[in-house]
Amino acid sequence: MTEEPGWTPLRRPQRPQPGPTPFSRLAATHVLSTGGDTLVTMALAGSLFFSISPGAARSKVALYLALTMAPFAVVAPWLGPLLDRSRNGRRTMVIASNAGRAIVCAFMAGHLDDLLLFPAAFAVLVLSKSYSVTKSALVPATVGGEGELVEANSRLAILSVVAGFAAAVPGAAVLKIGFLGADWVVRLAALTFAVGTLAAFRLVKPPESDTPLPTVEEKAELHASSIRLGVSAMAVLRGVVGFLVFLVAFSLRRGDAPSWWFGVVLAASMGGTFVGAAVAPMLRRRWPEERILAGSLLAVAVVGAWAAYAAGRPAIAVLAGAVGVSASAGKLAFDSIVQRDAPDAVRGRTFARFETRFQLVWVAGAAIPVVVPIPSRAGMALISAATTAALVVYAGGLSATRRRAPAPS
Repeated sequence: MTEEPGWTPLRRPQRPQPGPTPFSRLAATHVLSTGGDTLVTMALAGSLFFSISPGAARSKVALYLALTMAPFAVVAPWLGPLLDRSRNGRRTMVIASNAGRAIVCAFMAGHLDDLLLFPAAFAVLVLSKSYSVTKSALVPATVGGEGELVEANSRLAILSVVAGFAAAVPGAAVLKIGFLGADWVVRLAALTFAVGTLAAFRLVKPPESDTPLPTVEEKAELHASSIRLGVSAMAVLRGVVGFLVFLVAFSLRRGDAPSWWFGVVLAASMGGTFVGAAVAPMLRRRWPEERILAGSLLAVAVVGAWAAYAAGRPAIAVLAGAVGVSASAGKLAFDSIVQRDAPDAVRGRTFARFETRFQLVWVAGAAIPVVVPIPSRAGMALISAATTAALVVYAGGLSATRRRAPAPS
């Protein structure tokens, strides 16, 4: 005799519990880290450039460029291999970089007027670059697949701009209060980094890799044509950014431009960076990362040629905006190429190595207008020529790679 089933009450379907995702936890940490770096920059920004003559400024700026390279001499040799020994090492490094900056800033606040400022500032730079490299290596562990990399990188870039503006408001307010000043801005940065340290403890621990050491095949993947060509294209864009920064600065100084023009160019550049980060995911839905990178070079080449023809301060501002858009979108595309094609076991050292190269190129590009006075029109023509040549090389390399690729069976 078959037993008839009885009445069973329906159960409410189980819904996923809302809560922070691995990416949202990384984003919160990133906002606090960027905000702290912004406050440190505001506190240390003094009369290095604007209160002295252009001739004297050149030697000061040259010293600054050398200083910006020093952190990478520390970061590149040891950070990458350290991050790659275990996946959890990346989370630990994010915690350590925020905690270290909090401690150093607390110390720095009492030494803004003596020689101890310089080693403290150097330590903050090293820790900041360490965080930047670690964050890039950590992103793939916070998303669901390769198709989400560009969008994840874009969201972090947008958050960087927003966090910079958000931190600048209280920082400027503290600087305006006479009895507080720059030392209290540094203390505010220390507090921000301390909160960032607490946020970093909430980062999800990635699962340990079964093969933490890179294999021969994984090392060979670093020489993939997509990565090699992308490095060359992105290096040109970074060199253009460094070149344009000091070309514009010294051109406006020589022309006795009012101070608000510096603000216009800076706003155009930052606005372009924001737009580039915002549009990159939309571009990725239609085109692969390689095409976005090629389009970034093309945009700078075209706008640079127009700016050289038009000349004048408005043309400089337009070019600054175009370079901001292109460098931002191009960097997001390049990061996604590395995150997509570089093996996880060597991703930390890969980002450390490439960031070192890009900083070297940035400094080399910046040094040209610092050492040699270049008229703005000639400088903008050079930017157009350099990006045009880079585009030809990049497109030719991609085309040759496709021709060599085996036909699908």
